[in-house]
Amino acid sequence: MTLSRMEHNHGATCELDISRETCPMTFVRTRLALDRMAAGEVLLVTLRGEEPRRNVPRTATEQGHAVLAEEEGPDGTARLWIRKAG
Repeated sequence: MTLSRMEHNHGATCELDISRETCPMTFVRTRLALDRMAAGEVLLVTLRGEEPRRNVPRTATEQGHAVLAEEEGPDGTARLWIRKAG
């Protein structure tokens, strides 16, 4: 898992690469990252696989966060922007 601060990409202030993780750790890592962020900040998540692509956005939404955008990567990954609730 990689978490870094950034100031671009749909307003993302943090970036998390979970492309080597599998469910359920994909959302566990995402949730831990969101827990460290302030309300309103945007997390850019890079992930891989159909199950994480379904589950991470669904679970984030269920927890009250907003999924702002999704994008296919050229290398088989997907990028997901999540705004922290609060």
